[in-house]
This record gives sequence, C-alpha cells and structure tokens, in this order.
Amino acid sequence: MARVVCDISISADGFATGVHQTLERPFGDGPVEQLHRWMFETPDENAAERAAIVAADAFIMGRNMFGPGRGEWDLEWSGWWGEDPPYHKPVYVLTHHERDDLPMRGGTTFHFITGGIEAALTRAVEATGDGTIAIAGGATTVNQFLAAGLIDELRLHIAPVVIGAGERLFDGVPPQGLEQISARVSTLVTHISYKINH
Repeated sequence: MARVVCDISISADGFATGVHQTLERPFGDGPVEQLHRWMFETPDENAAERAAIVAADAFIMGRNMFGPGRGEWDLEWSGWWGEDPPYHKPVYVLTHHERDDLPMRGGTTFHFITGGIEAALTRAVEATGDGTIAIAGGATTVNQFLAAGLIDELRLHIAPVVIGAGERLFDGVPPQGLEQISARVSTLVTHISYKINH
C-alpha cells in the first residue's frame, strides 16, 4: 500500500506563503523568504530533512507551486526549477486546464491532472505501487489532502517568523489525530513530524 507524506515549511503563525504571489515574488509579500532559509543557509545542519523532501517515488503539487499563472497555460513555462527540477520522478500537478506531459532533465516528468486530488493520487499510486507519494504543496493543496484524510505523515518545518497573512496550513481542515514521532531544533528551523491517525 502506498504511503503518503508531506513536507511543508511554515511560519510560527502557520503560513506557507504571504499574499500577492507573482513571478518576481513566488512566495508573496512579507518576510516569507525566511521560511526556506534553513534549506539554503544551513544545508549541512539540515541535510537529512532536505534529503527526505525529495526521497519520494512520486509527487503531487498544486498549480500555484508549479508556476504563477492561473488561467490557460503559458507553454513556455516549465516550472520554477530550471531544466533539471529536483524531483527526478513523476510529478502530478493539479490544474483546471489541460496540458500535455512535460518531461524534464534528470527523470522529472510533470503530468497535469484536471480531475482533482483523488485523480492525482490514483495516478501516483499507479506509478509507484507500494512506494511513497509526497504532497509537495502549497498549503491549499496540502489542506485538501488533510481534509480528505489522505496524508499518513506530516513533516512541518517551522521557521521563527510571523507572516500575518497568506495561505495558512490547516485552514478548512477538520480536527486531526496527530501523533508526534520526531522533533528536532536547528539554527533556523524546528522540524516536527506527525503520524496522522485516521
């Protein structure tokens, strides 16, 4: 049976992005760059957590995480990550607009799914069998999977910053049974992992 995990960086007040996301400001306004400082400024200190984020056999993400557009596709756009995205596995992008598969260097192929979270999960399970599927974000997508009871392990990376507005984790999510399985404090972030009891 496939295992569904999620890694997401959030502020101390629970936000994964600020408001007004644009091409120039992919995480929106406010001090949101502090959410991911731990990944780039102290990579050795957080090597295990960084490796775990891309260790899945398939990934699911929302369209906002793939790019800044909201309407019909700009077919020149191939994601924020350049020609060799870090995933190196199939990635299923939730969208309302059809688009052909987009193979990239390193083994990443983006598949664009218009049937919602269940359709994306079905495709990922077909690709991985009993493997691990990662819900890569953003917060709205993670919240949909949490609300549907489809995540087995939630790994939060909590940055010491207050953002105040934007997309917040757990918005619209019913009560969850969380069992803490690990916690670790590093210089720029606190890593907490929960098993979700369904």
